[in-house]
Amino acid sequence: MSMEDEAVFTKPKGETMKITIESTEELVKLDTGKGMVPGRIWKGKTESGIEVFCVVTRIGIAPGADGEQFERELQECPDTRLQYDPQAIPLRMIL
Repeated sequence: MSMEDEAVFTKPKGETMKITIESTEELVKLDTGKGMVPGRIWKGKTESGIEVFCVVTRIGIAPGADGEQFERELQECPDTRLQYDPQAIPLRMIL
């Protein structure tokens, strides 16, 4: 990775990035090197409007939240097909 690449992804300490994402119906399996992990593609945008996608492998809700309602909302996700190749995520972008 060049210094220029590193500068693009380094934020000053204390700053955060906000994204808004929504689930899709697209399910994938990620090879972790130690096995396959199921994930769901979520798509969204940053505050400045840059389109992003996430591969979510785990998600939880706060204690006391309505888990059944959360599950219903997740199942009601729109039939959207991702226009990105999840395998094309650069390794440096994986958290």
